[in-house]
Amino acid sequence: MKSFEKLLLQNKAWAQERISVNPGYFEKLSKIQKPEFLWIGCSDSRVPADRITDTEPGEIFVHRNIANLVIPTDINLLSVLDYATNYLKVKHVIVCGHYGCGGVKAAISGIDHDHILNMWLTDIKNTYNDNKKIVDSLATSDEQVDKMVELSVIKQVNQLAKTYIIEQSWHKQQLPTLHGWVYSLNNGIIKTLVTVEPPLK
Repeated sequence: MKSFEKLLLQNKAWAQERISVNPGYFEKLSKIQKPEFLWIGCSDSRVPADRITDTEPGEIFVHRNIANLVIPTDINLLSVLDYATNYLKVKHVIVCGHYGCGGVKAAISGIDHDHILNMWLTDIKNTYNDNKKIVDSLATSDEQVDKMVELSVIKQVNQLAKTYIIEQSWHKQQLPTLHGWVYSLNNGIIKTLVTVEPPLK
């Protein structure tokens, strides 16, 4: 059996299991989407938003990219953010990084990567340059990467707060609250780094 065929078999088994527990599960799920959360996470296959938060399909609207970046010119991210805030009316936007992130490692390695990856990692490289003394003072490369993961998540939340979409959403509906989290692959626990509430009118 080919690997992709296994995925299809597992899908059928999963769907059948859902129906056996709740016969109307998919009918209900197909009719409405009202998540409270937008998750901006890393593309890393070890960090699935629904699994690590133990949530069901329909509870979290998800956008993923390498190193969970909020780039102000990224139309893909902005379109997701616009839909989540203005149409789904999410109450919370979570930027979640993870310790040991390969994108962060690549950004601070000093290695010249291919053109596309270099462009994408520019934001992290800038964050590293702004915090070089702090990061380089740490004893091990793992500690340096993990510190950079935290600093990058905080920066992404700050950049999110400066987007026109969030500014307008705060002005119009006092939503959403922004969160910066980091997930540990070593123990499965999420750590809260920063929370930004809508400014009071």
